[in-house]
Amino acid sequence: MNVPFLSLKDITAKYKDELHEAVIRVTDSGWYLQGNENKVFEDNYAKYIGTKYCVGVANGLQALELMIRACKMLYGWNDGDEIIVQANTYIATILSISQNNLKPILLDPNSETLELEPETIEKAITDKTRGVMLVHLYGRCLYNEKIDEICNNHNLKLFEDNAQSHGCCYNGNRTGSLGTVAAHSFYPGKNLGAFGDAGAITTNDKEIADLVRVLGNYGSSKKYVFDYIGENSRLDEMSAAVLDVKLRHLEDDNNRRKQIAKMYYKGIKNPAIKMPSILSAEKNVFHIFPIFTKKRDELQSYLKENEIGTIIHYPIPPHKQEAYKEWNNLSFPVTEKIHEQELSLPMSPTLSDEQVQWVIECLNEWK
Repeated sequence: MNVPFLSLKDITAKYKDELHEAVIRVTDSGWYLQGNENKVFEDNYAKYIGTKYCVGVANGLQALELMIRACKMLYGWNDGDEIIVQANTYIATILSISQNNLKPILLDPNSETLELEPETIEKAITDKTRGVMLVHLYGRCLYNEKIDEICNNHNLKLFEDNAQSHGCCYNGNRTGSLGTVAAHSFYPGKNLGAFGDAGAITTNDKEIADLVRVLGNYGSSKKYVFDYIGENSRLDEMSAAVLDVKLRHLEDDNNRRKQIAKMYYKGIKNPAIKMPSILSAEKNVFHIFPIFTKKRDELQSYLKENEIGTIIHYPIPPHKQEAYKEWNNLSFPVTEKIHEQELSLPMSPTLSDEQVQWVIECLNEWK
């Protein structure tokens, strides 16, 4: 039985008629940037997340970079000021801090929960710390009240990297609404994915939202008038229309992901395979279902032989990349173990129970 890691073609086919209608509507409109489709999606996504403002941008990395840049400008931060962030994230999170001439302060997560511990965050705060970046990795909610309290006590901005957790909640409030400002990626493989690169920021702070919009429009708030040295980072009309269609189905898709995850947690019995700690249903939307094993590469080859697709998220941690060679001698043992042992199982709302069961059977038979 063939089990793809993720079939974007199958996901698109689920909403084929609605998506075709949206594409044709944009094509026939003759308006492809900064039009009504963008406004409708921004309004709907802000309402869904639970914030006053949403600003569409070109991709997830620029959402991260622009939200930090806006805060740096508004609050008078200096080059070299610090942002605390977990070490076991995708490199885009780190890049967005570096690109703003700020210093990422990497921290190891808890090995069981894969989350940053509040005590670890507080110990890392210095007189140069300006913010904490929570990365809701794998679809798991990283937020808790203690982290919020620490940020408030030390006058720090709480950033959310919500690239992997569209629809995740904490006590009924969605990730993307829990901090000062949040970045979202709508890369095609995300729970809410476009037909190409796309992103957004969400916030309740009008100054941040307005500045991000201006910075992403060449630094212009009025045509041919440039207040800042900006960049070109705008959500196009086609992406906005596609995202608005898929937003209507996000809750159902996330619920299917949770059903699949429940099958994995209940069915996988192989002692050589470790799974992350279980969160409450609202705190995980299972963008990725990671497992961990000392024989990761052998397991991946075995699953491939059984026509089961997998991906490694991520084989090399940021501090071991050539791009950050000045960090190569640093040691983050939990992060390094995660990156050496992680393997992502098939996770998609289009998977059948039979496909999921086949994955479980193969994992349990592996020695």
